[in-house]
Amino acid sequence: EVQLVESGGALVQPGGSLRLSCAASGFRFSSCAMSWVRQAPGKGLEWVSFITNGGDGTTYKDSVKGRFTISRDNAKNTLYLQMNSLKPEDTAVYYCNARLQRSWYEVYDWWGQGTQVTVSS
Repeated sequence: EVQLVESGGALVQPGGSLRLSCAASGFRFSSCAMSWVRQAPGKGLEWVSFITNGGDGTTYKDSVKGRFTISRDNAKNTLYLQMNSLKPEDTAVYYCNARLQRSWYEVYDWWGQGTQVTVSS
């Protein structure tokens, strides 16, 4: 059974830090590109960051560049998001996504259940 389990969300003050984790099981984690996606209250899904399957390539949404760092440990089947200098606008449910692309027409997407991050004083 494929599972992605996020953790690490919390209530934090502006300027604070959090580290999110996403534990993967039931599939070959090291073959998947991974992303963090968030959903703020009353809004749609918003892509935050991406990392290649080997961890050698990363991209970020402009508004989080320099504050967030995505990383992964393929030996532990775990994805991370280090979030620093948090702002109220970072408040959202954060989801991890795994994408396995075997060919141009065979693509698998898996999602976790999300973890709540609230930035407020």
